[in-house]
Formats: sequence, C-alpha cells, structure tokens
Amino acid sequence: MKINATEIRVGMILEYKEDLWEVLKTNHVKPGKGGAFTQVEMKSLIKNTKLNERFRSSETVEKASLDEVKYNFLYSDENDYYFMNPASFEQIKLSKSMVGDKGKMLTENLEINIVFHNENPLSILLPNQLTCKIETTDAAIKGQTVSSSYKPAILENGLNIQVPPFIESGDIVIVDTRTMEYVKKV
Repeated sequence: MKINATEIRVGMILEYKEDLWEVLKTNHVKPGKGGAFTQVEMKSLIKNTKLNERFRSSETVEKASLDEVKYNFLYSDENDYYFMNPASFEQIKLSKSMVGDKGKMLTENLEINIVFHNENPLSILLPNQLTCKIETTDAAIKGQTVSSSYKPAILENGLNIQVPPFIESGDIVIVDTRTMEYVKKV
C-alpha cells in the first residue's frame, strides 16, 4: 500500500530498496527555502543494517502488508523460542536473534502476536504492559530531589529499569513493554 512520506510513523514497516525496513525515527522538516521533507531513520529487518533517508513531501513509499497472528509462548532453548497457535495448535520457532531483548519478557503461556510478511515471521509484539517482580534494587536515599528520584532496579528476568524510591526488592510492578519503563506498583 502506497503512503505519502508525511504519513511515515515510528514502528511502521516499509518496503524500500528491495528490503523490509522498520522506522526508528522520523523528523518532518520545513526549511525556509525549498520544499518540505521527512528525514527517516530505518533498520533493515533482513540484513540488520541502518539507513537514514530523506523523502520529499510529494514522494510516496510502500508500506509493507503485514499479518498479525496470536500465539502463546511455550518454552525456549539455547537458540530458539517456541510458540503455539491456540486455534490450530500449530507450533513455530523463532531464533533468539530475531526476537532480541523482548524474549526476556516472555513467560509461559503469555499471549503475543507474531508479525508475518508473505508468511515469513518478522517479529513479535508483546502486550503493552506486563507484570514483573523486582529482584533487587538499591535503598532509597533520603533528601533526594523529586526530579531525579528514580533508582535502578533489576527485574526477575534480568532486565534493568528505573523505579521510584518507594519500590523495594520483591515488589510486583507493571512495566511498559514498548519503552521498558516502570508504570505502577501492583
């Protein structure tokens, strides 16, 4: 599907230069002289390279047609993650390199979406928020100003996040999976 260059948003998958690209950053620029353009930073889903490209406002780009299918996470081994389609019971495996850091958020029977392009899996989409347990965190420092009152914490899955000073080891918190940031205490 063709879209105008001004409609490009972060997270979109584009077909460009015979490759699939995930949009990481966009910046729409209207210089005083000359026509407006959109500066786009993209990452190749196939070659794992980055590209900065300028598109004039009048240009169109091809948005990739993607399918999302619900799967449940089953288990992982040294190299792969295994998922099952709850409707057809079909199993699929994705390499740990394809899933990346999102794999650390996977728990048994977690329902996720796998994004397909031409029946080839590209990536996984986690639920927007997940409940996690704080493994360890530093003690709060009294008298710290409100503006910088976040402290480091390690989740039970090994990820590092920043949490408010009232959070202690063993607390259950909700984490936004898109930004890997603390949302609230449960």
